Amino acid sequence: MDLSLHYWNFSHPSDPARIATTLGATARDAEQAGFAGFTVMDHYFQMELRGTADEPMLEAYTTLGYVAALTERIELGVLVTGVMYRHPGLLAKIVTTLDVLSGGRAHLGIGASWYEREQVGLGVPVVPVAERFERLEETLQICLQMWSDDNGPYEGRHYQLAETLCVPAPLTRPRPPILIGGGGEKKTLLLVARYADACNLFATTPDEVSAKLDVLRKHCDAEGRDYDAIRKTALYMGPVFDDPDAFLVGAEALAGLGITQLDLMPDGDPIEYVERVADLVPRIAEL
Repeated sequence: MDLSLHYWNFSHPSDPARIATTLGATARDAEQAGFAGFTVMDHYFQMELRGTADEPMLEAYTTLGYVAALTERIELGVLVTGVMYRHPGLLAKIVTTLDVLSGGRAHLGIGASWYEREQVGLGVPVVPVAERFERLEETLQICLQMWSDDNGPYEGRHYQLAETLCVPAPLTRPRPPILIGGGGEKKTLLLVARYADACNLFATTPDEVSAKLDVLRKHCDAEGRDYDAIRKTALYMGPVFDDPDAFLVGAEALAGLGITQLDLMPDGDPIEYVERVADLVPRIAEL
């Protein structure tokens, strides 16, 4: 099992002038410690279930471009891109740009988006949930076409592209991996089975994660997709240091279900967090 660092909070340190240096140091330390990935959220206001909307927040892909310049090996992505925030053709170019400039370390993490306050606040169109999922599927189709040899048009219900030209192509072959985040059983996991290379679930209880994976397996069977070809990852939001042994036991249970990566969310000082987690990286790798 791998560990990935999900950098979701820009409130530490409190001085905005130190955000960049702290972010860079954290990413470099995570890479040196053996973390497999580094991700950020696709939000413009801080999530209210984790803080207040007026806390510091940076645009995701600009942030990853900065991190790419300071690292060499760690995989980079957004956990997860909100489908309503960027036109699909431009999103494909943005992820391609990150992949080229990072030397082939980008992946596309994407989901249906949900944070209505920031959408209303910043003038992003708010559409019904069903339409968001329709747009998500079309976005996946457009990205796949732009990362193929087909430069022709795309005609969808919500998006129409006269050309799907993408030059230079991504360095990652055959294309950047696609990860779909969320555990919705009727739509999200169906799209995982249909299009994705990886899924990202919430690391709740082993029983709940197992149930989600059973649903994914059924969707794969219906779609004629190899369930084992999809990488299973999970976002872990619980405490790590209160009881490291309990954390490892929980991680082992998830590994037994087929979860191959846990995304950890630093609380407090992110540099200190990575330093403390570093001792657990080799133990997690043994699972």
